[in-house]
Amino acid sequence: MSATANFTFTTRPLVPYAHDYLHGAVEPKHQHNCAQLIHTLSGVVRVETAQGYWIVPPSRGVWVPAGIEHALHITSQVAARALFIDPLARADLPASCQVVQISPLLRELIISALTLSEDYQPGSRDERIYELILDEIRVMPELPFHLPEPTSTNLTQLCHQVRMRPGENWALELAAERLSISSRTLSRHFKRETGLQFSDWVRRARLMAALTRLAQGESVLRVSLDLGYESHSAFSAMFRRILGVAPSDYFPLK
Repeated sequence: MSATANFTFTTRPLVPYAHDYLHGAVEPKHQHNCAQLIHTLSGVVRVETAQGYWIVPPSRGVWVPAGIEHALHITSQVAARALFIDPLARADLPASCQVVQISPLLRELIISALTLSEDYQPGSRDERIYELILDEIRVMPELPFHLPEPTSTNLTQLCHQVRMRPGENWALELAAERLSISSRTLSRHFKRETGLQFSDWVRRARLMAALTRLAQGESVLRVSLDLGYESHSAFSAMFRRILGVAPSDYFPLK
């Protein structure tokens, strides 16, 4: 199925789709006439839009509303299960891109949808599965795997430098010196343009870099030191605080 494919929803409210990606695969910028939920069973997906970047860890999902231009970058081997959804199927579907928690129920419903007929009888089991999927999508918890993109040129360049070299010392004062502005000015403008404190943005950038590298089989120790953490335990504490589990629960320790 082409990344640029459009869909019709005359017989059902959503179209399920299964696809496995090889490491390094890229889907260039494209958009759909419908909403999209991509659920990853393995590997890591980076989603890029004009509004920012999202990293999708294993067993999570990413929601992309209809008409949003986006590109996909694949790390490790990704087993993806996607739903292309009629944007009119529910009045309160998510309105913005977001990484989401996929509940065990929704995971099984997505798998079941792959076997359903396109045509079904009103009141049938197939109809109830489709409708329950839509109900579950409306209550998906959002996860903090988004790096919002600032709008000004100076801050955009600064964020690019952080993403390229996340292990450097990105203390607010040092970052402000690079821009020849005060730390107070940087803090105020960064918060206004991204919605995040600069330190929180850097922490997210490091976590997202870590997820990508761990998916490629790098050791937790090497990743933690390269990203500026003093020890394996300091990195693991951050990882557990944000994700609720140790790095070993996402990827095997090397």
